[in-house]
Amino acid sequence: MSTFESAVVWTALPYVCLVLLVVGLVWRYRTDQFGWTSRSSQWNESAILRWASPLFHVGILLVGAGHVMGLLLPKSWTEAAGIPEHVYHLAAVIPGTIAGIMTVVGLVGLLYRRVVVKSVRLATTTNDTIMYVLLAVPILLGAWATASTQLLGGLDGGYDYRESISPWLRSILTLQPDASLMAEVPLVFKAHIVAGLLLFAIWPFTRLVHVVSAPVGYVTRPYVVYRSRPAGPTSSVYRPGWRPVRTQGTGNQGDDDLAPSQGA
Repeated sequence: MSTFESAVVWTALPYVCLVLLVVGLVWRYRTDQFGWTSRSSQWNESAILRWASPLFHVGILLVGAGHVMGLLLPKSWTEAAGIPEHVYHLAAVIPGTIAGIMTVVGLVGLLYRRVVVKSVRLATTTNDTIMYVLLAVPILLGAWATASTQLLGGLDGGYDYRESISPWLRSILTLQPDASLMAEVPLVFKAHIVAGLLLFAIWPFTRLVHVVSAPVGYVTRPYVVYRSRPAGPTSSVYRPGWRPVRTQGTGNQGDDDLAPSQGA
């Protein structure tokens, strides 16, 4: 491994991306709460979205949970708990493969919808395009890494990332980076990690910010009241109990606001 790769890719880049993630989220929340949204396009098309969105979201949540468990829990902990490596490998690969398939199928459906459905395509911004590319690349690389090294390597073997990638990530989080741990990591895993770091870097500046939000207040929010309008022009038809407000200083009845009459 070159000095550049060691110092820049596996030491500096993770910290740059993490700083952009944290500082960017704080900045976005303080300056753009109105834009803190997923910008749903359900009204543009719902047939594909109805199955693709749940598949993708459930799948990516399971994949994320698997990453947290596999990368942050030291191998010594599972060994101390009496879990054999073979059992851990099966428990990680089988559910992980199912979750990965769900994620990829859901993502393909969302991308197909984004490209093929004209109204959705026209509502797609340049920011969205960059976000989808940086989202799709690590997902597809992760799927390829799992298939090529874990599944094709056999359920009894495969690449043991807990001997290299996991301790490297923990060294980054504890501010004691050890880039030498990444020296012998397969290229597909390295590409997957770099793509994931770049995704974290642009996260706060895209619609992905909705991931770190929880609609807690939604369950207690009051109902939104909708009222229908009478047929025909409404400028000359007033509901009982309401009268037009005169424009102050002119003495004319204008088309300003409507206010309740005193006897209403």
